[in-house]
Amino acid sequence: MSASIRMVAVLVCLMSLSGCALFGSSETIPLKQATVEQLIALLQEQAREVQTIKGLFSAKITAGGILPIGQRVQGTVFYQRPNAIRLRGFSAVGSELFEFVQIEDQFKLRLPTMGREVTGRPSEADRLGQLTRPFELSVWAMSGIIGTQAVGPHESVRLEEDGDQYRLDVWSPPDKNGAAPLLIRRIWFERRHLLVVQEERMSPSGEVDATMQFDDYRAVGSAASAQPVNVQAPERDKRIMRPFSIRMTDGLGSGRLQVTFHELVPNEPIKPSELGRV
Repeated sequence: MSASIRMVAVLVCLMSLSGCALFGSSETIPLKQATVEQLIALLQEQAREVQTIKGLFSAKITAGGILPIGQRVQGTVFYQRPNAIRLRGFSAVGSELFEFVQIEDQFKLRLPTMGREVTGRPSEADRLGQLTRPFELSVWAMSGIIGTQAVGPHESVRLEEDGDQYRLDVWSPPDKNGAAPLLIRRIWFERRHLLVVQEERMSPSGEVDATMQFDDYRAVGSAASAQPVNVQAPERDKRIMRPFSIRMTDGLGSGRLQVTFHELVPNEPIKPSELGRV
Protein backbone atom coordinates (compact mmCIF):
# COMPACT_ATOMS: atom_id res chain seq x y z
CA MET A 1 0.00 0.00 0.00
CA SER A 2 1.44 3.39 -0.92
CA ALA A 3 2.30 5.95 1.74
CA SER A 4 -0.26 8.33 0.29
CA ILE A 5 -3.20 6.35 1.69
CA ARG A 6 -1.84 5.55 5.15
CA MET A 7 -4.15 8.06 6.73
CA VAL A 8 -7.30 6.33 5.63
CA ALA A 9 -9.83 5.59 8.38
CA VAL A 10 -11.69 2.39 9.08
CA LEU A 11 -15.23 2.34 7.89
CA VAL A 12 -17.93 -0.21 8.00
CA CYS A 13 -21.58 -1.27 7.51
CA LEU A 14 -24.19 -3.96 8.15
CA MET A 15 -25.03 -6.35 5.35
CA SER A 16 -26.09 -9.98 5.12
CA LEU A 17 -23.19 -12.42 5.02
CA SER A 18 -22.10 -13.38 1.51
CA GLY A 19 -19.45 -15.56 -0.11
CA CYS A 20 -18.17 -18.94 0.94
CA ALA A 21 -15.48 -19.85 3.43
CA LEU A 22 -12.13 -20.85 1.99
CA PHE A 23 -10.94 -23.59 4.23
CA GLY A 24 -12.33 -26.97 5.02
CA SER A 25 -10.54 -29.23 7.49
CA SER A 26 -6.92 -28.04 7.51
CA GLU A 27 -5.72 -31.38 8.83
CA THR A 28 -6.27 -32.99 5.43
CA ILE A 29 -4.35 -30.35 3.46
CA PRO A 30 -0.59 -30.93 3.15
CA LEU A 31 1.91 -28.16 3.86
CA LYS A 32 3.39 -26.50 0.79
CA GLN A 33 7.01 -25.64 0.13
CA ALA A 34 7.89 -22.16 -1.11
CA THR A 35 11.00 -20.10 -1.74
CA VAL A 36 11.67 -16.44 -0.96
CA GLU A 37 11.19 -15.60 -4.63
CA GLN A 38 7.82 -17.36 -4.77
CA LEU A 39 6.47 -15.57 -1.70
CA ILE A 40 7.63 -12.18 -3.00
CA ALA A 41 5.90 -12.98 -6.31
CA LEU A 42 2.69 -13.86 -4.44
CA LEU A 43 2.67 -10.44 -2.78
CA GLN A 44 3.16 -8.77 -6.16
CA GLU A 45 0.35 -10.84 -7.66
CA GLN A 46 -1.94 -9.93 -4.77
CA ALA A 47 -1.29 -6.23 -5.40
CA ARG A 48 -2.10 -6.56 -9.12
CA GLU A 49 -5.23 -8.68 -8.93
CA VAL A 50 -7.47 -6.00 -7.39
CA GLN A 51 -7.82 -2.78 -9.38
CA THR A 52 -11.01 -1.65 -7.65
CA ILE A 53 -12.91 -2.86 -4.62
CA LYS A 54 -16.17 -1.99 -2.90
CA GLY A 55 -16.68 -3.10 0.66
CA LEU A 56 -19.26 -3.25 3.43
CA PHE A 57 -18.13 -4.08 6.95
CA SER A 58 -18.41 -3.41 10.67
CA ALA A 59 -15.74 -2.64 13.26
CA LYS A 60 -15.56 -3.15 17.00
CA ILE A 61 -13.03 -1.36 19.17
CA THR A 62 -12.36 -3.63 22.11
CA ALA A 63 -9.77 -1.57 23.99
CA GLY A 64 -7.74 1.57 23.91
CA GLY A 65 -9.98 3.97 22.02
CA ILE A 66 -8.22 3.65 18.64
CA LEU A 67 -10.89 5.73 16.95
CA PRO A 68 -12.27 8.84 18.67
CA ILE A 69 -15.78 8.30 17.29
CA GLY A 70 -17.23 5.49 19.37
CA GLN A 71 -16.70 1.81 20.08
CA ARG A 72 -18.70 0.45 17.12
CA VAL A 73 -18.65 1.74 13.54
CA GLN A 74 -20.46 0.77 10.35
CA GLY A 75 -19.59 1.99 6.88
CA THR A 76 -18.59 1.63 3.23
CA VAL A 77 -15.35 1.76 1.24
CA PHE A 78 -14.59 2.44 -2.42
CA TYR A 79 -11.02 1.92 -3.61
CA GLN A 80 -9.44 2.37 -7.03
CA ARG A 81 -5.79 1.58 -7.67
CA PRO A 82 -3.38 3.14 -7.39
CA ASN A 83 -4.40 6.07 -5.30
CA ALA A 84 -8.10 6.82 -4.87
CA ILE A 85 -10.21 5.83 -1.89
CA ARG A 86 -13.36 6.97 -0.15
CA LEU A 87 -14.50 5.80 3.25
CA ARG A 88 -17.66 6.69 5.15
CA GLY A 89 -18.49 5.63 8.67
CA PHE A 90 -21.85 5.55 10.45
CA SER A 91 -23.21 4.87 13.91
CA ALA A 92 -25.55 1.96 14.61
CA VAL A 93 -28.55 4.25 14.07
CA GLY A 94 -27.24 5.55 10.74
CA SER A 95 -25.74 8.90 11.75
CA GLU A 96 -22.68 9.80 9.67
CA LEU A 97 -19.51 9.80 11.76
CA PHE A 98 -16.86 10.54 9.16
CA GLU A 99 -16.00 10.76 5.48
CA PHE A 100 -12.45 10.36 4.18
CA VAL A 101 -11.53 10.93 0.52
CA GLN A 102 -8.04 10.47 -0.92
CA ILE A 103 -7.46 11.13 -4.63
CA GLU A 104 -3.90 11.35 -5.91
CA ASP A 105 -2.09 13.86 -3.68
CA GLN A 106 -5.12 15.43 -2.01
CA PHE A 107 -7.20 14.30 0.95
CA LYS A 108 -10.29 15.43 2.78
CA LEU A 109 -11.44 14.32 6.22
CA ARG A 110 -14.89 15.39 7.38
CA LEU A 111 -16.15 14.71 10.92
CA PRO A 112 -19.78 15.86 11.12
CA THR A 113 -20.21 15.01 14.81
CA MET A 114 -17.20 17.15 15.68
CA GLY A 115 -18.03 19.92 13.20
CA ARG A 116 -14.59 19.58 11.66
CA GLU A 117 -13.22 19.31 8.11
CA VAL A 118 -9.53 19.08 7.17
CA THR A 119 -8.06 19.09 3.66
CA GLY A 120 -4.48 18.90 2.43
CA ARG A 121 -1.78 16.61 1.12
CA PRO A 122 -0.56 13.34 2.70
CA SER A 123 2.70 15.05 3.66
CA GLU A 124 0.58 17.38 5.79
CA ALA A 125 -0.94 14.58 7.86
CA ASP A 126 0.13 16.30 11.05
CA ARG A 127 -2.71 18.75 10.44
CA LEU A 128 -4.97 16.01 11.82
CA GLY A 129 -3.29 16.33 15.20
CA GLN A 130 -4.31 13.54 17.57
CA LEU A 131 -6.33 11.89 14.79
CA THR A 132 -3.21 11.06 12.75
CA ARG A 133 -2.31 7.86 14.63
CA PRO A 134 -5.85 6.42 14.80
CA PHE A 135 -6.39 6.85 11.07
CA GLU A 136 -2.97 5.44 10.22
CA LEU A 137 -3.61 2.32 12.29
CA SER A 138 -7.05 1.89 10.81
CA VAL A 139 -5.83 1.76 7.22
CA TRP A 140 -3.13 -0.73 8.17
CA ALA A 141 -5.86 -2.96 9.53
CA MET A 142 -7.56 -2.84 6.14
CA SER A 143 -4.47 -3.76 4.12
CA GLY A 144 -5.76 -7.32 3.74
CA ILE A 145 -8.48 -6.38 1.24
CA ILE A 146 -6.32 -4.02 -0.84
CA GLY A 147 -3.28 -6.28 -0.73
CA THR A 148 -0.35 -6.59 1.66
CA GLN A 149 2.36 -4.18 0.60
CA ALA A 150 4.78 -5.85 -1.82
CA VAL A 151 8.51 -6.02 -1.11
CA GLY A 152 10.31 -3.00 -2.55
CA PRO A 153 13.00 -3.43 -5.23
CA HIS A 154 15.83 -2.40 -2.89
CA GLU A 155 14.57 -4.09 0.26
CA SER A 156 16.19 -7.30 1.47
CA VAL A 157 14.33 -10.31 2.84
CA ARG A 158 14.96 -13.41 4.91
CA LEU A 159 12.72 -16.47 5.05
CA GLU A 160 12.18 -18.54 8.19
CA GLU A 161 10.02 -21.61 8.81
CA ASP A 162 7.76 -21.02 11.80
CA GLY A 163 5.94 -24.31 12.41
CA ASP A 164 3.13 -24.58 9.87
CA GLN A 165 3.83 -21.03 8.68
CA TYR A 166 6.51 -19.14 6.80
CA ARG A 167 7.82 -15.83 8.15
CA LEU A 168 9.23 -13.30 5.72
CA ASP A 169 11.40 -10.64 7.37
CA VAL A 170 11.70 -7.44 5.30
CA TRP A 171 14.67 -5.09 5.81
CA SER A 172 15.07 -1.48 4.71
CA PRO A 173 17.27 -0.56 1.72
CA PRO A 174 20.95 0.23 2.39
CA ASP A 175 21.45 3.64 3.95
CA LYS A 176 23.53 6.18 1.98
CA ASN A 177 25.43 7.03 5.15
CA GLY A 178 26.35 3.41 5.81
CA ALA A 179 23.89 2.73 8.63
CA ALA A 180 22.78 -0.87 9.08
CA PRO A 181 19.45 -1.87 7.45
CA LEU A 182 16.43 -1.89 9.76
CA LEU A 183 13.83 -4.62 10.13
CA ILE A 184 10.67 -2.87 8.93
CA ARG A 185 8.09 -5.68 8.54
CA ARG A 186 7.41 -9.33 9.31
CA ILE A 187 4.89 -11.21 7.18
CA TRP A 188 3.52 -14.67 8.05
CA PHE A 189 2.12 -17.02 5.37
CA GLU A 190 0.14 -20.13 6.29
CA ARG A 191 1.63 -23.08 4.42
CA ARG A 192 -1.50 -24.82 3.15
CA HIS A 193 -2.64 -22.07 0.77
CA LEU A 194 0.26 -19.60 1.08
CA LEU A 195 -2.00 -16.76 2.18
CA VAL A 196 -0.90 -13.93 4.47
CA VAL A 197 -2.24 -14.48 7.99
CA GLN A 198 -0.28 -11.88 9.95
CA GLU A 199 1.87 -8.81 9.45
CA GLU A 200 3.90 -6.80 11.94
CA ARG A 201 5.03 -3.26 11.19
CA MET A 202 8.17 -2.24 13.04
CA SER A 203 9.10 1.17 14.41
CA PRO A 204 12.54 2.74 13.71
CA SER A 205 13.54 1.73 17.25
CA GLY A 206 12.92 -1.94 16.44
CA GLU A 207 9.70 -2.29 18.43
CA VAL A 208 6.44 -3.66 17.01
CA ASP A 209 4.47 -0.64 15.78
CA ALA A 210 1.29 -2.57 14.93
CA THR A 211 0.14 -6.15 14.34
CA MET A 212 -2.50 -7.17 11.79
CA GLN A 213 -4.00 -10.68 11.76
CA PHE A 214 -6.01 -11.89 8.76
CA ASP A 215 -8.53 -14.72 8.95
CA ASP A 216 -11.66 -16.20 7.33
CA TYR A 217 -10.36 -16.02 3.75
CA ARG A 218 -13.03 -16.28 1.05
CA ALA A 219 -13.17 -16.15 -2.71
CA VAL A 220 -14.53 -12.79 -3.89
CA GLY A 221 -16.11 -11.90 -7.19
CA SER A 222 -19.13 -13.59 -8.80
CA ALA A 223 -17.13 -16.14 -10.79
CA ALA A 224 -14.72 -16.89 -7.95
CA SER A 225 -17.34 -17.78 -5.37
CA ALA A 226 -19.07 -20.34 -7.58
CA GLN A 227 -16.38 -23.05 -7.35
CA PRO A 228 -14.69 -24.82 -4.44
CA VAL A 229 -10.99 -24.35 -3.78
CA ASN A 230 -8.76 -26.99 -5.35
CA VAL A 231 -6.68 -27.75 -2.27
CA GLN A 232 -4.69 -30.46 -4.06
CA ALA A 233 -3.42 -28.18 -6.82
CA PRO A 234 0.40 -27.82 -6.75
CA GLU A 235 0.14 -24.06 -7.35
CA ARG A 236 -1.83 -21.58 -5.30
CA ASP A 237 -5.44 -21.23 -6.43
CA LYS A 238 -5.72 -18.32 -8.88
CA ARG A 239 -9.01 -16.96 -7.61
CA ILE A 240 -9.06 -13.69 -5.68
CA MET A 241 -8.99 -14.52 -1.98
CA ARG A 242 -9.50 -11.89 0.70
CA PRO A 243 -9.81 -12.07 4.53
CA PHE A 244 -13.26 -11.30 5.93
CA SER A 245 -11.92 -10.96 9.47
CA ILE A 246 -9.06 -8.64 10.45
CA ARG A 247 -7.71 -7.92 13.92
CA MET A 248 -5.35 -5.03 14.56
CA THR A 249 -3.34 -4.36 17.72
CA ASP A 250 -1.51 -1.12 18.42
CA GLY A 251 2.03 -2.04 19.42
CA LEU A 252 2.59 1.37 21.03
CA GLY A 253 -0.57 1.33 23.15
CA SER A 254 -3.50 -0.79 24.29
CA GLY A 255 -5.80 -0.27 21.31
CA ARG A 256 -7.35 -3.22 19.48
CA LEU A 257 -9.70 -3.32 16.53
CA GLN A 258 -11.82 -6.14 15.06
CA VAL A 259 -13.07 -5.63 11.50
CA THR A 260 -15.65 -7.99 10.00
CA PHE A 261 -16.45 -7.68 6.31
CA HIS A 262 -19.92 -8.53 5.04
CA GLU A 263 -19.35 -8.00 1.34
CA LEU A 264 -16.34 -7.37 -0.90
CA VAL A 265 -16.80 -6.76 -4.63
CA PRO A 266 -13.57 -6.56 -6.65
CA ASN A 267 -12.85 -5.15 -10.10
CA GLU A 268 -16.19 -3.56 -10.90
CA PRO A 269 -16.28 -0.04 -12.41
CA ILE A 270 -16.46 2.73 -9.83
CA LYS A 271 -18.36 5.89 -10.71
CA PRO A 272 -16.75 9.29 -10.01
CA SER A 273 -19.62 10.04 -7.62
CA GLU A 274 -18.78 6.91 -5.59
CA LEU A 275 -15.25 8.17 -5.02
CA GLY A 276 -16.52 11.59 -3.95
CA ARG A 277 -14.59 14.83 -4.27
CA VAL A 278 -11.64 16.37 -2.45
